[in-house]
Amino acid sequence: MKKLKIYLGDLTYDTITLATEAFPLNIGFVASYCLSKFPEDVEIQLFKYIHEIEQAILDDPPDILGLSNYAWNNRVGLEIFHIFKQQNPNGLSVWGGPNFPLDLDSQEIFMKQYPEIDVYIPVEGELGFSNFINQVLTTKRDELFKIPIDGCISRNHDGVLQYTNSGMRLKNLDEIPSPYTLGLLDKFFDGKLSPMIQTNRGCPFSCTFCVDGTNLVQQVNQFSVERVKKDLEYIANHVPKNTHSLFISDLNFGMIPRDLEFCDFLANLKDQVGYPSQIQATTGKNSKERIINAIQSLHGALRIYMSVQSLDEKVLSNIKRSNISPQQLIELAPAIKEADLRTTSEVILGLPGESYQSHIQTLRDLVKAKMDDIQVYSCMMLNGAVMNTPEERTKWGLKTKFRVLPRDFMKLKNGKNVLEIEEVVISSNTLTFDEYVELRLLAFSLWVTNKGIVYDPLLKFLRENNIDAFELFYRIPKQLNYASSSVKEVFDQVHDSTTNELWDSPELIENFYQNDVEFQKLLDGEDGINVMYYYHAQIVADYMDDWTNYTLKISRDLLEENHKLNDEILEQFTDISNYCKGISHNPLGKDRKSTNPKFNFIYNIQTWMNNNDNLKLNNFKFPSKTLLKFNLSDEQFSLVEDKLSIFGDTPSGRSQAIKRIPIQTLWRKSQFSSE
Repeated sequence: MKKLKIYLGDLTYDTITLATEAFPLNIGFVASYCLSKFPEDVEIQLFKYIHEIEQAILDDPPDILGLSNYAWNNRVGLEIFHIFKQQNPNGLSVWGGPNFPLDLDSQEIFMKQYPEIDVYIPVEGELGFSNFINQVLTTKRDELFKIPIDGCISRNHDGVLQYTNSGMRLKNLDEIPSPYTLGLLDKFFDGKLSPMIQTNRGCPFSCTFCVDGTNLVQQVNQFSVERVKKDLEYIANHVPKNTHSLFISDLNFGMIPRDLEFCDFLANLKDQVGYPSQIQATTGKNSKERIINAIQSLHGALRIYMSVQSLDEKVLSNIKRSNISPQQLIELAPAIKEADLRTTSEVILGLPGESYQSHIQTLRDLVKAKMDDIQVYSCMMLNGAVMNTPEERTKWGLKTKFRVLPRDFMKLKNGKNVLEIEEVVISSNTLTFDEYVELRLLAFSLWVTNKGIVYDPLLKFLRENNIDAFELFYRIPKQLNYASSSVKEVFDQVHDSTTNELWDSPELIENFYQNDVEFQKLLDGEDGINVMYYYHAQIVADYMDDWTNYTLKISRDLLEENHKLNDEILEQFTDISNYCKGISHNPLGKDRKSTNPKFNFIYNIQTWMNNNDNLKLNNFKFPSKTLLKFNLSDEQFSLVEDKLSIFGDTPSGRSQAIKRIPIQTLWRKSQFSSE
């Protein structure tokens, strides 16, 4: 019997720059499990790039097309299904993933809206997809959907949706053969994509804004330690030289005791073969002490991402997050710093019950806790999340708008302009739209100024002199009369982009950008940008000196207002200012290696920064004035070039590259100079 030809895709856009650069591990798992069940009956091809799967369908359409459905590839998936059905009207289409409504009424609407979808698999795909394939292999086509298929949602011949065990999951994950060691993922070692591993599945928490917050995935199931290690060894032996990153897809990496073993193994791999130098993972929400112990061995390769979202107890209760201790996160910040780790705190703007003041207080408390990087995101309404149900929307008075997902757009071969769209909360019964916009400007101030290591000496100095560092961030968007014209212009653009990116419906966006003139604005980077990343990259690439001078001006005023600016403090502040200017100068320019600033210093800023005994700066004088030069090493230069070559030396490309360049690599280092 002829083998079933199956195409599986977890698609990413790459029109402007690569939108999602992780290996398609999910469809690799589905493929390897299916091949283990039906080795003689199926042949499977995997796809990541849209243009490749589009061309493959046009040239040689499969019998079955299966695509992953996430917020970032939903609409292109539908278009690929349209093309598939045109090429093979008898072909079968399978959609799967978390981007699927939670309530039954919305599921009915969803499936009727997309009649080209024959089967939907809403949770993990291995069991549902293999059950569907078994049905195809053992049942006549006209009887295929007479009965429900375990793990799948389908329609019977009367058009009625059929459900049975739609939340099916494998408990023993080692039943899934490794797609790495089988060679199924070899084609993705292309120098653009970064490998991904998974050590466990599931999340014990119930956050209402998250697609993994439902009871369907609360049980955490694990791959064996040896299985994961074999995958890591395989990856390390196959990555090209310009691939530095590894993604860990666990939802709470570091919470399980055995994660320490994985970290030690990764550290040994890096020592032996130089990979991975960067690890991207979402760390656990509790058990922070264990998490710190688990990742210390990685020597800064993995940053701790603290999913704070809010520190307001009422808001946390509203989103069913009361079992996650925000105070524990705050209290562990000093321990994290002592472990020589940096912290990133993620905050969501627009959560149910959040007010302007409660959001401000969350940010103030995080700054007080000395978090290194505070990232504020707009609250997205996700299919599959409890918050995106009619009851929750009504209860909290959630008002939403729609916007283009940054970088997620392209023109298909059939001439259709396809783009992804997200729905975000812009007001509620406790937050006005004007407050939303104002808080977005504050978020941008934090995004630039509290990000990385550039202003760490300044913030430490302000705190040493009993100045509330949050006041610096709060004033930056409000005292623009101090700023250069370039900084003022960037803030104007952030404000306008924040309001102009919002639309009343997805249909309006889609119809508007079918016009090729308007679509070209997406291609040119005028529309469809991530406001925070885009303008942060613009500051870093073009206006970093101006931003530093503006920040220093406000800081000087704070010192003066608090009667701190005597001669000694002014002398110290001058050194702090020059140090910040030196570190931050020209990190991305083509001439960055030859434009090395130098200043004379009275104080040893670096030693003071590394001191953990809370000694003040006046204890760290050089014996005499000392000339320091601020340079970029060859290694720094080449790593930045590697990232820019992947994502492009354009405003959008730079914004993506900066996300993935370790902070210690991006900024200049001080060196003693004999000049």
